[in-house]
Amino acid sequence: MTERTTPAPRICPNCDGFASAAITTGGRDRHGNLRTVTADCPACKGTGTRTARVREGARA
Repeated sequence: MTERTTPAPRICPNCDGFASAAITTGGRDRHGNLRTVTADCPACKGTGTRTARVREGARA
């Protein structure tokens, strides 16, 4: 009997799966920690995966 496997998730082509990045602003807060801003990939909205494209039927 064969085992069923789940398909591999589709990796976002824009960010290659690295959907979020922490960017330092150059300053430090009063505790001495670096201030960072999190930037998400606009194409996948920070998930790192894309949904499958729906193929259209043949065009005449």
